[in-house]
Amino acid sequence: MYRAILLITLLIGLAWSGVAPRDRFTWFLEIAPLLVALPVLLATARRSPLTPLAYTLIWLHGWILLVGGHYTYAEVPLFNWLRDALHLSRNHYDRLGHLAQGFVPAIVAREVLLRTSPLRPGRWLSFLVVCVCAAISAAYELLEWATAAATGDAADAFLGTQGDPWDTQKDMAFAIAGAVLALILLSRVHDRAVGRLPASNAHCADR
Repeated sequence: MYRAILLITLLIGLAWSGVAPRDRFTWFLEIAPLLVALPVLLATARRSPLTPLAYTLIWLHGWILLVGGHYTYAEVPLFNWLRDALHLSRNHYDRLGHLAQGFVPAIVAREVLLRTSPLRPGRWLSFLVVCVCAAISAAYELLEWATAAATGDAADAFLGTQGDPWDTQKDMAFAIAGAVLALILLSRVHDRAVGRLPASNAHCADR
């Protein structure tokens, strides 16, 4: 039931996001990861379900993508207000997006590694999880570069650099920081959640 609620509300969000977005091409590029992830999650939900914690984080990340796709990351209204109220140099919604790009995959990668490899909770697991998140972030930045090279000015909103020449490096740094933050805050909670899954009890019990 919980997974069904997450799915239904996410589909409602997808419908909202797709109604008159600021830029249709940018909208599609921004929500593409969600369009890829949803069929995979649905296909594996019965045979190898993730923990409720992982599904909840994926749901939150999905909403971040949907909001960013609808408005573009540089024009999300709440963060425009924060920019003006706090006299910031830019709209920082994209920083939130890249923080989530590390935070959420960290828990998903941690879960997959715990359940499918000999790894146990500890330093090596954490190190490899951060490496996975850094690789995902780097791949995304390469995708942005390839899209910009192929489409020119049409990808400006997708890139969302807002005039910052170091935007790519900062995006990757935020993703890595998000991964580290997730491990610090949620590792113990995640161990308990994974331990409640029958197939993975042995992995989390041997700490």
